[in-house]
Amino acid sequence: MHSMRRCLILAAGRGERLNSRGVPKPLFPLLGVPLIERVILTAQRTGLSDFTVVTGYQGARVRQFLDGLAARRGLQITHVVNDDWEAGNGLSVLKAEDELKTDHFVLLMADHVVDEHLLIALQSERLEEGTVLLAVDRDTRNPRVDLEDVTKVEVRDGFLRRIGKRIEQTNAFDTGCFHCSSAVFPALRRARAQSGATTLSAAIQLLAEAGKVPTLDIGDALWIDVDDERGVRRAEEVLLSRLPKSTDGPVARRFNRPLSTRLSRYLVRSAITPNQISLFCFGLSALAAALFAVGGYLWLALGAVLAQVASIVDGCDGEVARLTFCESSFGRWFDAVLDRYADAFLLFGLTWHAFAAGGASSVLIVGFLAIIGSFMNSYTADKYDGLMKARFERGKGVRIGHDVRVFMISVGALCNLPFLTLSLVAVLMNLETVRRVLVARSDG
Repeated sequence: MHSMRRCLILAAGRGERLNSRGVPKPLFPLLGVPLIERVILTAQRTGLSDFTVVTGYQGARVRQFLDGLAARRGLQITHVVNDDWEAGNGLSVLKAEDELKTDHFVLLMADHVVDEHLLIALQSERLEEGTVLLAVDRDTRNPRVDLEDVTKVEVRDGFLRRIGKRIEQTNAFDTGCFHCSSAVFPALRRARAQSGATTLSAAIQLLAEAGKVPTLDIGDALWIDVDDERGVRRAEEVLLSRLPKSTDGPVARRFNRPLSTRLSRYLVRSAITPNQISLFCFGLSALAAALFAVGGYLWLALGAVLAQVASIVDGCDGEVARLTFCESSFGRWFDAVLDRYADAFLLFGLTWHAFAAGGASSVLIVGFLAIIGSFMNSYTADKYDGLMKARFERGKGVRIGHDVRVFMISVGALCNLPFLTLSLVAVLMNLETVRRVLVARSDG
């Protein structure tokens, strides 16, 4: 069994259908991240650590970018130059033979957006010497596939039989993801010697005829060939649709996320960082709390709107982090800390408003219980989410948290019912905490 850490990425082509913007195709930005950076960082998450990139068209510009990426991310990137990049992508693979001929490696395309799960499955498959494993999509009705441009394949009994863009009998698509042994290099030379073919598909066809290309069915794993503007739009929509988390509460799932993902689509193109978004949301919440405390319905209503806006935008910090590969343990913790402060400020502002309007001491007690319930609800979240993860992923779990809390505050303030809102928050959050404790107890 070979230890998989090598990855070859083909980035030599021109990409005419995306080149109209004057950017080499590997550097074309997809939701704020150049295509090749997205491919490399996705591969890095699956354990691949040694990258060989073959460049050709505007190669100096691409290599300069990759050098900067390697420095920023602590990556090991080796450059291979293919000056004859117009001859076919098989030649690009051959150019990297000296770097990779002694190892198994994953072969990827710089313009294919792929799922981490696909790459993990590809690396996990045992590869016999002299073979090349191809990941195939058996869904021939996949709406994300450009049927006019995709490379089609015929698979029988788990092995590739035919491959090409114009083959008649087809039951799957080539995803452009391979787990290669060194057998791919002599196959490329044979294809060139026999027919002058310099494409990777020609070499894979020779191996297939010898029964040397097992296939991996990717199931519903994501892969998209970003070959033109339509492919860009498809990829963006799919990546955005995958942002909601299984632990999202009902308000976040049905109301906040549809709005925050639209906003994140533009935020990723700016220099704004996820932590700056977290701070901005906290500032909105603090301002909303101050407006609650001023008194008068107009300020109460304005504070309610700001609080809900903050709740919506609060989803953007994590979304931007995931889209741009900027996730960090500190960022998640920092966002959680600011959310707890925001909850306390909002509930205290609402308590102050209700008390200043002539409320009795019972208002202070209820406000205190609402703040305590909010804190305990947050404190128990990690344990509860861990226990309920499987149910959340099936869409059957119940989660009442920050999104529900802020929504209740906003609606209650808009309805000019601050004391009733505090009472409902106090009861619901404390009962939810008790329920979580019982769930944890039943789990042992």
